Parts: sequence; structure tokens; C-alpha cells
Amino acid sequence: GTLFESIGLMRCEEWFFTIMRLDVTKPISDENVTVLDTAFGDIPVRLYLPKRKLEKQRPAVIFLHGGAFVLGTCKLSAYDSTNRRTANKLGAVVVGADYRLAPQYQFPVSLEDSIFVVKFFLQDDILAKYGVDPTRICISGDSSGGVLATKVTELLQNDPEFKNKIKAQALIYPCLQLLDIFMPSHQENKHGPILSRDLAIKLGSLYLTKDKALPQAMRENQHMPRGSRHLFKFVNWSVLLPEKYKKNHVYKEPVLGKLDPSYPLLMDSRVSPLIANDSQLQNLPLTYILTCEHDILRDDGIIYVTRLRKVGVQVTHDHIEDGFHGALSLIMSPFHLRLGYRIQDKYISWLEENL
Repeated sequence: GTLFESIGLMRCEEWFFTIMRLDVTKPISDENVTVLDTAFGDIPVRLYLPKRKLEKQRPAVIFLHGGAFVLGTCKLSAYDSTNRRTANKLGAVVVGADYRLAPQYQFPVSLEDSIFVVKFFLQDDILAKYGVDPTRICISGDSSGGVLATKVTELLQNDPEFKNKIKAQALIYPCLQLLDIFMPSHQENKHGPILSRDLAIKLGSLYLTKDKALPQAMRENQHMPRGSRHLFKFVNWSVLLPEKYKKNHVYKEPVLGKLDPSYPLLMDSRVSPLIANDSQLQNLPLTYILTCEHDILRDDGIIYVTRLRKVGVQVTHDHIEDGFHGALSLIMSPFHLRLGYRIQDKYISWLEENL
């Protein structure tokens, strides 16, 4: 995709769109699960409804897909496989949500769509329609979907109307902050695999703006506006990362005030959940976080584990030493990546034990 863009054939994100269109699945039911494409309001969703009868109400999982807020759909073959298997293994109702994507729909549209889907599903009549136990609901997501999942969960937990309606959140190699783009994991994995630092910056910045000055500043870690220094304590890897991940890296604070015009949105915890304060985080429910060693987003997830445990949130952390970003998306043909299946197994096993 980067090659095609450099020689003027098509933009990088257009190349990814073209490839992903070939991987979109139809809502095909099987002997275990009924699969339906429908909508909650105006938001397309795919439902996975187990066929086997249960004597009690079912758990439910609302899954928010990754793709840097720019790419993807819950209908991609790997997500379809994961959600289908989750429904069958847990006897759970699974909802895959197709929130609107940037750059056509920029922040906060994807978050607002995700909140709408969750609130729609939490209505008493909807839960009753699908036989869902209102005390056994999880919000999950991978990569940028992990940002959406944890922010939706946090906002609902701090909303008196929805407090304690979410039992758990499950995050697979989540992207959780845009303040410091020079953490050890960014430096060690800047060339990928799959997700390079440059590609992540290019796609992620489209969530906020089409202005090319922002990704240029982010590459130099000079994108944060004046008045944001007080937020760095929430993402300071030299304090919050375990020693084994610091290695020989030297902490350098991001440079302030270089970007004109500045982007106050970079100081918004809806963009970077890691900058939520302790009082906001302490209400989060049972949490699962999976990180991969060879991933630029590794340190986001590990710092989140540190911060959540510090405020008393019960966290299970699986770290995949040979893992890399996007591995879950490579479980289907032609890749059939064993690593992706291991990640899927760990995620589903945790849900089975905790939901």
C-alpha cells in the first residue's frame, strides 16, 4: 500500500480498502449459530445467536473491530470466525458493530456510534428478546476497537443510568494513547511487522484531521499542544513500564507547542483513554488485556495494566512473547496463522471463565 502511494497509483488506505473488500463475509448460519445482519438504529450490526438451548439466560459480547478508525468491518473473515466461535463456545449472543469510519467520519463519530450500539443493546426489551442475562455483558475490541471498547465501558461505568451494567471488558493489543509516539515499543517495532510506526501515524491521524502537518509532527513527537504537560505523568513509560520493557531506552518528554494550528483533541481522554485520571479508571469492571512483544502498541497495553491495577481494577494480562500486531486478523485463508489462533484461544478462554 505504501509502495502504491509513493508511485502515485492510489492512497495507502484505498489499497487496504481494496484488499479488505475481498475478505468480507456473508451472514452464513451453521449448525451451531444463526448469523444475521441487521441494524441498531442506523448502525449496521452482525448478530451471532447460538442455536443450542440453555436453561438460563445467555451472556453477551459486543465486539468493536480494529482498523485504525479508518479500515475494517466486523464482517471480515477473521472477525466473523472469532465472533462465531465465541458465540458457540460460550453459548453467548455476540454483536459485531460497524461504526462509521474516518476520514469521511472523523472523531468522535466512531465512539458515538459505539456508545449508541451498546446502549441500544442494553435496553431491557432488547436483552429480553435475545435471552441475555443483563449481569453478564462484556465489551471487547482489538487495536483501535480496543480504544473504543474501553472508553465506552468507562463512560458507561461513570454514568449513573448505566453503572455496573457492563461486567467485563476485553482488549486485544489496544491503542490507548497518542501523547507519546516514542515509547520503547514504538522504537523497537517501528518497521512492523504488519503495523509500522509510519503507517500507524498516517492512518491514526486521519481519525482527527486530513491536515498532513499533524502526522509530520507526530513522527517527530512534536505534536502535543502547549498546556498538555500535566498529562504526561499518565503515560510516562520511564515510571509506568516494568523494567524488562525499558531496556536501554532513555525517556525524552514530547516537545510541546511546535504544531500550528494545535490540536486540543490530543488532550481528550476519548482519544487517549490512558490519560483518564485514577478516579475515572477505578470504576472499570473486570478487565482482560492481551499485548504482543513485537507491536508498536505493546507499551500502551502494559502501562494500562499498571494503572488499572494501581487503582484496584481486577486485570488479567496475557503477553505473547512471539506475538505481533494484527495476528488475529491472519487466522483465515491463505494465512491460517497459528499465532492468531493462540490469541483467539486465550481471548475466548478468558471470556468463558469470567463471563
